[in-house]
Amino acid sequence: VDPPTAQVAGETVPDPTERLVGAWVVEEALRRISEHHRVAIVETHLRERPHDEVAAELGVPVGTLRSRVFYGLKALRTAMDEMGVDR
Repeated sequence: VDPPTAQVAGETVPDPTERLVGAWVVEEALRRISEHHRVAIVETHLRERPHDEVAAELGVPVGTLRSRVFYGLKALRTAMDEMGVDR
């Protein structure tokens, strides 16, 4: 059975419970990866901050930050797989 959804202006909107569970899953997966990777992902993807700004704040080259994001996302996918999350 598919989770309940609603139609809003022609778009399907997921059930609020589904969004809450999804947010919890991401939060839990983020806890399972290294702090360097977690900070890089949170700042660039969740907070949508520019790479150059985040790199300067962390005191690392932009290339290092990009590497942390890349490998962090890889680690995040692995953590979610280990949690049994379907993507």
